[in-house]
Amino acid sequence: MAYLYLLPAFAFFAVFAVAPLAHAFKLSFYEWNGITDQVWVGLDNYVTVFTDPKVRAALWNSVLLIVFYAVLPICIALVVVGLMARVRIRGRTAFRAVLFVPTILPLTVVAVAWRWVYAPDGPLNFGLDLIGLDFVSRAWLGDFTFALPSLGMVGTWVTFGLVFVLFAAGVQKIPPELYESARLDGANMVREFFAVTLPALRGEITVALILTVTAALRNFDLVFVMTRGGPGTNTEVPSMFIYRSVFQIRSIGLGAAIGVILMLELLAVNLAVLWYRRRGDLSA
Repeated sequence: MAYLYLLPAFAFFAVFAVAPLAHAFKLSFYEWNGITDQVWVGLDNYVTVFTDPKVRAALWNSVLLIVFYAVLPICIALVVVGLMARVRIRGRTAFRAVLFVPTILPLTVVAVAWRWVYAPDGPLNFGLDLIGLDFVSRAWLGDFTFALPSLGMVGTWVTFGLVFVLFAAGVQKIPPELYESARLDGANMVREFFAVTLPALRGEITVALILTVTAALRNFDLVFVMTRGGPGTNTEVPSMFIYRSVFQIRSIGLGAAIGVILMLELLAVNLAVLWYRRRGDLSA
């Protein structure tokens, strides 16, 4: 009976997830422009992906974005919830609601807003000029050095609210007696964080890592609207290559091959996170 109740969800997943993935995997072995007959090319598309320096650079850029989408938000959120567990803050609910707003905004809206902020005559450069740091001002999204970090900081701003809300909810389930016991034993704020707060948030950290790493690796909206992969190819990501391959140069097989590799990259990272979580549970 349990499987009968689960059958609609399984059917939905099979039709809208498994079948498209299987079709994309099949197309990755063909050369096809979407109109003429498909031509079998074997592993040629995968060879092209791994030998093209532009594609390798895009894959590396997506890995670097993990630092901004996952590592930074999680570290900052852990510090904030650690302080909140130690210090009573008024208006905590309103504080969480405000921080969560970037997460629910459409990414195209976020991209347009931040493109204006980063513009040469935008608020960021105006503020820097106002406080005497005009030598720091630049065309942030047009700078070969700062374009990718600037894009990544937008990702940090977007994902931080979600991570913070997850951790704040996790902290609330920690019994107050654990904190009282740690303080009676003479634990300071740092020791209390590593002895009580951090171990209790293992589940929330796992969920946050999976969500934020997935967002980093499949990032498309922000890149497409803010930089289109520029300057040059400095902010190219795999999803942009899939878009260009399929819709611009009409090489659907190559785009499918990049999509399969991106899916395997996502799967590998998420499995590694789950394995590390399971290993931590077993050792505990």
